[in-house]
Formats: sequence, structure tokens, C-alpha cells
Amino acid sequence: MAGGKRSMGRVIAVANQKGGVGKTTTSINLSACLAEKGKKVLVIDTDPQGNTTSGFGIDKNNLDDTVYELILGECSIFDCIIKDAIPNVSVLPSNVNLAAAEIELIGIDDKEFILQKEMEWVKDLYDYILIDCPPALNTLTLNAMTTATSVIVPIQCEYLALEGLSDLITTINLVKERLNPELDLEGIVFTMYDGRTVLSQQVVDNVKEHFPDKIYDSKIPRNVRLSEAPSFGQPITIYDPKSSGAESYRKLAQEVIQRK
Repeated sequence: MAGGKRSMGRVIAVANQKGGVGKTTTSINLSACLAEKGKKVLVIDTDPQGNTTSGFGIDKNNLDDTVYELILGECSIFDCIIKDAIPNVSVLPSNVNLAAAEIELIGIDDKEFILQKEMEWVKDLYDYILIDCPPALNTLTLNAMTTATSVIVPIQCEYLALEGLSDLITTINLVKERLNPELDLEGIVFTMYDGRTVLSQQVVDNVKEHFPDKIYDSKIPRNVRLSEAPSFGQPITIYDPKSSGAESYRKLAQEVIQRK
């Protein structure tokens, strides 16, 4: 990689090809909690649904420059970063246009590295860059993984939670082997956790068996306020800073900071 070892900023992809596991919730609220601790954060939304973008109160349907224009070379990275969507968090937005990127990139050389090349311009400006991946193992996810130094995997505490995890780990290992030797599994975070159910505990025990040293202690509970916050375009730290959801993401942020 040009310039040898990366400097300070940590680039973390939030990935799981299973939908509805809390990727976007984690991208939004982990960013907000890192920012609350004084870290400068950039969030990159590579999901065509654009829910991370709207989760910060940005009108995703009214944007000229997004990740889509960026990867097609139609704008610079400086054109599409929305600075300080909330204090200390800037956002590289996306919307439904991004769904066409997969087709438009067919036949383009080094298409897995487009985002990584663009990030070279800005990555030293932030302490953390979080990339919210789409719920698929496609070119956009590969772009996130060639750019990132590690991957956080949210897992919903439900039946079949482990299904798909081994595919994701295989993908991470393949990317590490062939495209990005710096990539590692940062950690697994449990979402929608309910300590009163046997199932939640079984899922946790099951994953711990396979990845004993990769589990975050912080578990994200089922929390109504967490699920309401995005529709108000606010991270939980703003929408309901005293909720159990906010507290659990603060603890997760602390763990992320400590795992240098």
C-alpha cells in the first residue's frame, strides 16, 4: 500500500450480508458516541437504501454528490462529504442511485479499490472512518473492505444468527489474502439482545464458542427509542441520550477506542 503503514485514522467497515441485524443502527450510533468522546468521525454510507444518511437528518433524495457520483468519478471526495451533520461527525451520503453502481462498474479495472483511492485524500483528517455496508457481498462491500483496516460484525440475537457469519468470515479472509492484507475482524457486537430470553443467551454462547476473543462485552438491547431515532433523523445520543440504547452504544464506543 502506498506510503506504507496507515497513519492514525482507523477505518472500520460495519458488515453483515444478512439484512436487519443492526448495521445501520450501529454505524449511526457508534459514530455519534465516538464523536461524543471528542473523536473526529467520518461515516460512509455504501448502502443504496441510504438509511445511515437519513439517520443523520440528511435529505438523501435531494443530493447532487453522493458515493455513487464519487465511485463513477463524477465528483471529488471533497464535493460529497457533508461536514458536521452532527458535531464531530461528517457523512459521505448515499441514496437509491447507488443501486446502479454494480452494473456501471462492470469491466472497470480495479473497481474494488475505487473507494480506497479516494480515501487517501481525507483519511488523515479523521480519528475514525466507519463504512456502513449493504446487506450483500457485492462490489460495494468489497470497496468497503479494501478501504478498511477492520470489520465490525453486528449479529442479531435470533434463531439462525450464525447463518451467513461463516460466509462473511470467509469473505474477510479472502479479501485479506488477495486484496487488503491489513484487514482483520475487529469484533462481533450483539444487537437486539434480550437478557431474559434463553435464545439470546444461546446465540451469545454459540458465537463465543467460535470467536472467543472477538466478542464485545457491550450488548445492544432491544430498545424502542433506538428504533424510533432514525425516523427523527437523529442518533440516539441526541434523540434520547439517557436511554439504555444510548448507554450501550457509549460502552461499545469505549471498547472500540480501547481496542487499538
